[in-house]
Amino acid sequence: MALITAYWSLDGIIILTTLIVSAYLYMTRKFNYWKKRGVSEISPPTPFLGNFTECTLLKKSPGYLIKDFYNQAKGLPYIGFYVLDKPFFLIRDREVVKNVLVKDFNYFDDRYTSADPNDRLGYTNLFFLKNPAWKILRTKLTPIFTSGKLKKMFESMLECAKNLDTHLESLKVDDVKKEIEVKDLTANFSTDMIGCTAYGLNVNSLNNPDAEFRINGRKIFEYGYIRGFELLALFFFPHVVRLTGIKTFGKESSIFLRNVFWEVINQLIASGVKRNDLIDVLIELRKNHSHENLEGFKFDGDDLVAQAAAFFTAGFETSSTTMAFTLYELSVRPDIQNRLRKEIVDALNKANGNITYDMALSLPYLDMVVSETLRLYPPLPFLDRVTTKTYKMPNSDLVLEKGTPVYISMLGMHHDLQYFPNPEKFDPERFNEENKRNIPSCAYFPFGEGPHACIGIRLGLLQTKLGVIKILSKYEVTPSKRTLIPMVIDPKATVTTPLGGKLYLNIQKVNSAN
Repeated sequence: MALITAYWSLDGIIILTTLIVSAYLYMTRKFNYWKKRGVSEISPPTPFLGNFTECTLLKKSPGYLIKDFYNQAKGLPYIGFYVLDKPFFLIRDREVVKNVLVKDFNYFDDRYTSADPNDRLGYTNLFFLKNPAWKILRTKLTPIFTSGKLKKMFESMLECAKNLDTHLESLKVDDVKKEIEVKDLTANFSTDMIGCTAYGLNVNSLNNPDAEFRINGRKIFEYGYIRGFELLALFFFPHVVRLTGIKTFGKESSIFLRNVFWEVINQLIASGVKRNDLIDVLIELRKNHSHENLEGFKFDGDDLVAQAAAFFTAGFETSSTTMAFTLYELSVRPDIQNRLRKEIVDALNKANGNITYDMALSLPYLDMVVSETLRLYPPLPFLDRVTTKTYKMPNSDLVLEKGTPVYISMLGMHHDLQYFPNPEKFDPERFNEENKRNIPSCAYFPFGEGPHACIGIRLGLLQTKLGVIKILSKYEVTPSKRTLIPMVIDPKATVTTPLGGKLYLNIQKVNSAN
């Protein structure tokens, strides 16, 4: 005698069917959430995966799927969608975006993105940290990135730029074009740059691509299925992150980052040397605030080292990606490349061949070109927030419950005809002085907007511009046989990156170009 019927096989079928039906009903129980609130929804969600099937299966980058949602909701101020079984809210209207990011920030002062609380390097770094600890830590770290501090860092940055020059000379491209993998080149350069400016470390990735910092940097932003899903989960499935113990920086890289930064901190404490960089600030915080406990956050241990780890990863990846995409767009638009090179060479001639801090930041066409690259390829193509308390939408009866994930398609707004005519075209003139004034607020925000905007924006732009100046002053870039035209974005990457994380171009000395 079986449990339910006379046959074990029939019992098994009944139990399995009951489990499947129960799981189906559970995972679809919220699929009328937005309709009940009078909010339009994306096409009917798929049971178990919601509207996120393509991303969950790593067939489409989330930034580009959310851009599709943005386009489907044309004419609407916002729209609802579902990730697995959870209701998400996507904002389209620029004024509502401004409310969320700036005016009503106190209702949206946390990101939805979250790491495992047991992964202290991930959970407590400035990018993932929740309030009130975030606000206090942000205030204490902001002085690192003043113009005065950046000027002091610039001499170290120039040393990295010289290493880039030496590396390019070693390629021996005076008389012949040579194909290079540009994304790796720019990542080596920005890894050296952030290592030297923020931590006083001679990383030397340009001359040694197998340097430990570079190896671990590659692992963090690997684009295989496992790491691709881990990064996706951090931004969209935080409950899965907590259940599985996913590490924000990956298991091996977390161990490396923890060890190397503690070694640097302990060496500086022992030596008493002050460099006025990020590590110095962290040492001061530990010295003066280690007794404080901000709802579980401490200015010591992994919570402290987490800031060094986050600035390292964000510092090299965003700058290297922007540099690589800039070089790509210049390679397929030689007229723009030649105009920019002329501006750079003229400025260098006036400065006797020397790159200065003021010069790097005062080249108008370079700024226009980089701004346009960031419009087309923002490193993180969406912004995420979560309601930290119940919020009533202005001029509407809609109420967002506490804990509602709120997303903004940066990519969608950057490609919106309403703000940028012919949006798929690479056109630096959008950012000349006259046109730039006509771009409305909260229509262009590659580094975010409001109090949560990227803390290192000035350092990131300076690194990017310095790299472009060094390369274009002597070399030209052109498409190679392996250059993807048009560009293809990797579907397994949460951040904006070319397919496979690689971007191939030809490079050659300008004075010997054919």
